[in-house]
Amino acid sequence: MSDQKSITVTRTIDASAKDIFDVLSLPEHHVQIDGAGFVRSVDHGDRITGTGQTFTMNMSGEHMGGDYQTDNHVTGYEEGKLLAWQTAPAGTEPKGWQWVWELVPQGPDSTEVRHTYDWSNVTDQELLKKISFPLVSEEQMEESLNRLAAAVAS
Repeated sequence: MSDQKSITVTRTIDASAKDIFDVLSLPEHHVQIDGAGFVRSVDHGDRITGTGQTFTMNMSGEHMGGDYQTDNHVTGYEEGKLLAWQTAPAGTEPKGWQWVWELVPQGPDSTEVRHTYDWSNVTDQELLKKISFPLVSEEQMEESLNRLAAAVAS
């Protein structure tokens, strides 16, 4: 069994950090960029403008027995540079895993995008019995970067 508790993928995308951030900070775009295929639609989600916000997603996956919802609590925000949120089953507090998007401009029309899935703070033993982390593979995360690149190119 691996002691790995996070996955990070990186890609340079031919778009400005502002344009990429505009896609990432609007939850309705998450359906389009989800490389794992779990996100179905936004139930509630305004543009992310700061920490403390919550957006709710309609999801589907065998690991949860089909359709379910998540509340995503924004924990990191720096306009044009950083978005992070902790995910929890809807109506509950976060259980310790988070998603982080970091943007590093490489010029006016090129940005290094670092995407991290971190489950190092999951301590709920019942949850760990039910869900085998990671739920999302490195390949699926790379597909999210591919989809993000396609979204900002269109």
